[in-house]
Amino acid sequence: QVQLVESGGGLVQAGGSLRLSCAASGRTFSSYAVGWFRQAPGKGRDALAAIIWNTGSTYYADSMKGRFTISKDDAKNTVYLQMNSLEPEDTAVYYCAAGGRFWNSNRWSVPQSYSYWGQGTQVTVSS
Repeated sequence: QVQLVESGGGLVQAGGSLRLSCAASGRTFSSYAVGWFRQAPGKGRDALAAIIWNTGSTYYADSMKGRFTISKDDAKNTVYLQMNSLEPEDTAVYYCAAGGRFWNSNRWSVPQSYSYWGQGTQVTVSS
């Protein structure tokens, strides 16, 4: 089992940037895919990006391409989400999640594809 801890959220002005981190403990990410999701108040959980740890293959929601970048640091067993040109509409709680052997790249954006979730980190973008 893997435990996930997100960090890096906060308050930022529109046009600014943040880098979120998702650190794993308990075991490494080596056999997992890791995804980033967000959930705004009163809305569903939206997929942003995912990365397969072993291959480095990445997946992005079309609306996030060009603004958000997912990456990993093998030595730190950490996945990052670099977010640029933030807008007030990006305000949400951001979650990372890990999917194991039942994860499928065709369903990378489906929350049910992920078995482990972090507690979330709040991102607030002011106008």
